[in-house]
Amino acid sequence: MLMHSSSRHPPEFAVPIARVSGRAPASARPMMYDAFDLQTDLAAQTRAWGRMLNDAWSPWIRWSEPARWMSANARMMMRTGLTFARPAYGIDSVTVGNRSVPVSEEAVTVTPFGTLLHFKKDIHTEQPKVLLVAPLSGHFATLLRATVRVMLPDHDVYITDWHNARDIPLSAGRFGFDEYVAHLIQFLQVMGEGSHVVAVCQPTVQALVAAAAMAQAKDAAAPRSMTLMAGPVDCRINPTGVNELATSKPIAWFEKNLIATVPSRHKGAGRKVYPGFVQVSAFMSMNAKRHVQGHNDLFWHMANGEDDKAEAIETFYDEYFAVLDLAAEFYLETVKTVFQDYTLAKNELSYRGEPIDLGSIKRTALMTVEGERDDICAPGQTMAAHDLCTGLAPYMRTHHLQAGVGHYGVFAGKRWETQIYPQVRNFIQAHN
Repeated sequence: MLMHSSSRHPPEFAVPIARVSGRAPASARPMMYDAFDLQTDLAAQTRAWGRMLNDAWSPWIRWSEPARWMSANARMMMRTGLTFARPAYGIDSVTVGNRSVPVSEEAVTVTPFGTLLHFKKDIHTEQPKVLLVAPLSGHFATLLRATVRVMLPDHDVYITDWHNARDIPLSAGRFGFDEYVAHLIQFLQVMGEGSHVVAVCQPTVQALVAAAAMAQAKDAAAPRSMTLMAGPVDCRINPTGVNELATSKPIAWFEKNLIATVPSRHKGAGRKVYPGFVQVSAFMSMNAKRHVQGHNDLFWHMANGEDDKAEAIETFYDEYFAVLDLAAEFYLETVKTVFQDYTLAKNELSYRGEPIDLGSIKRTALMTVEGERDDICAPGQTMAAHDLCTGLAPYMRTHHLQAGVGHYGVFAGKRWETQIYPQVRNFIQAHN
């Protein structure tokens, strides 16, 4: 599977819904996981052949143009297929003030389904503690590495590092909507009082529920602030193509056509999942020409010795083709609750059998951030959180609509770094 998206057109990973037609995609029919594993085995053989050919041709690329072409072809073979292990965050140091500070990753709390990962810095200055809540929608939390890197100089950053459902034994139990919320509450309790939450994309919903549940329980670890970025709080507002897809079929259709059983060769054998490879395939089909052109560019960068340009594309795809499966119950409950029934938007949601009232949030300040050109979570969908959090005083609310950015630009890229982040930083500091 070789497809590409440039940095100008990043992955649409915010919402775990595949683009579907009246029939199930070929990759999502019965026995699809077994078929995919066979394809994975063939891809491994192709990569092995590619390595062998590249070793044969690479010594000659300085003197022979045909050798460069053959080596480029071999390197493309080496990129065949998907990977299923989390890529590295690769953040070894950041600049704090005027000095470079080492960064180490510390697993603070580990459950079968996720790790509370701390980016620990060797400094003595106390900084605001921030829980960065990553989406669980077919890719690993490492897709937020740019968000982490920008926030690290000013904050003590933790992230929800979700695990691949295909590697989680059935004995670990279920992981649905409530379990996701429970993880956020547990992580905040471990971090302790005075923490802040920044939720990106899909988990803006679960972050709201967690804040309300903690407020109702008078939990001292309830966050001081939450920043919700480009998330589907109320999908009835300015519905996008993604929203229309979610309502085009009953939930039973999604369960029948998009859910697979993990084969016996994996640790999670027998677990029902929404496969990451289905999600990635759906994203690819949405922008097929772009991805084909991108890989054509990659080949010619390799063939022409333009290593920096080739490396940029390869780095992107190392991340994009690293996929994880979602527990079926989380996927289906999210589609139904958020995108079909609008339970949160109607303030009718329950958590573990108890009604949740978002109006109970009184001490957690709220910031919402949206992108003007976002075609995944359109402007207005995240801002709707303010209408739901009726218990917040005006001075505890703020909204930012960033001109000129799409979905991904809200939390990565130049405008995130230079225009959006400074406002997020100031908001957190004001309520620290």
